[in-house]
Amino acid sequence: MLTLPVFEWVSPTSLDGVLRELAARPGECLLVAGGTDAVPNLKHRLHEPKRVVSLAGVAELRAAREDDAGLHLGARLTLTELSRLPALKRDFPAVAHAASLVASPQIRNMGTLGGNLCLDTRCTYYNQTYLWREAVGFCLKKDGTVCHVVPQGRRCVAAHSSDVAPALIAYGAEVEIAGPEGRRLVSCDQFFVGDGIHNNILKSDELVTRVLLPAAARGQHGAYRKLRPRGAIDFPMLSVAVAVRGDAKRLESARIVVSALGAKPRLLGGLDALVAGKAADETTFAAVAAAAHKQCRPLTNVPYDDDWRHAMVPVFVTRALRDVFGVSA
Repeated sequence: MLTLPVFEWVSPTSLDGVLRELAARPGECLLVAGGTDAVPNLKHRLHEPKRVVSLAGVAELRAAREDDAGLHLGARLTLTELSRLPALKRDFPAVAHAASLVASPQIRNMGTLGGNLCLDTRCTYYNQTYLWREAVGFCLKKDGTVCHVVPQGRRCVAAHSSDVAPALIAYGAEVEIAGPEGRRLVSCDQFFVGDGIHNNILKSDELVTRVLLPAAARGQHGAYRKLRPRGAIDFPMLSVAVAVRGDAKRLESARIVVSALGAKPRLLGGLDALVAGKAADETTFAAVAAAAHKQCRPLTNVPYDDDWRHAMVPVFVTRALRDVFGVSA
């Protein structure tokens, strides 16, 4: 049986209290909301904090509201709540659908928006017990100096595994970050960086408090597709989120995000030139799918064949586009 390491546990009841804890122990704290990813990582000694700071008592982080700016989602809303939120299902259905596909019902009942957004990257050589990692040789992400996926590489390529993040990026969502200097909004796309060791811009004394889906993004057609070994539990081998403006007869623009291949989700480029003024038909879908295949290259960072995952990129992009417009193959 894997046991937890020794740590102090604190449970502030306000956001200011959380920030004080982070400031008092810089770099020594681990934030926990639902704990569905944090607890296994603690047992594997992937995280070894001196203090675990629970967010369970911070009521502010559970708020959901609409205003002229858009839909505001608190970071501690559970994935189950997101999947059922009427405003989210109405205006941003790809996000609600993505939340509904995370793991299992039990995990969705505990896991949160902020936790899934900030999910630690995953790799064949990282998500293992301490004894396994010691036997094979520690990796660049934890305790070692060599990346076993790219031996000559100097940057970790562990894979991004969040389900909600690609859908949020597709809709142009913004992430609110709170820290000692106040709060700031950044685009969800810019929230992530291409380094698997720490693949977002959060500093050790900051946390995500809210996600804003902008009012301007309403009215788009959205879809989310996820490739995984089983229909539940498993992390994605590949995920695709789509947000399209226009109708089936005449498209205006498209934002497509492909994830679970590298350390951050990839927002595909050059798609508007392929779809603007075109009909939502198989010819257009094929052109977009070919562009996605060209722009994406999986690595052997998860235990599935990288060539097969690459071949599935255009397949899942096409399926997501068909979902958007209710087109059958």
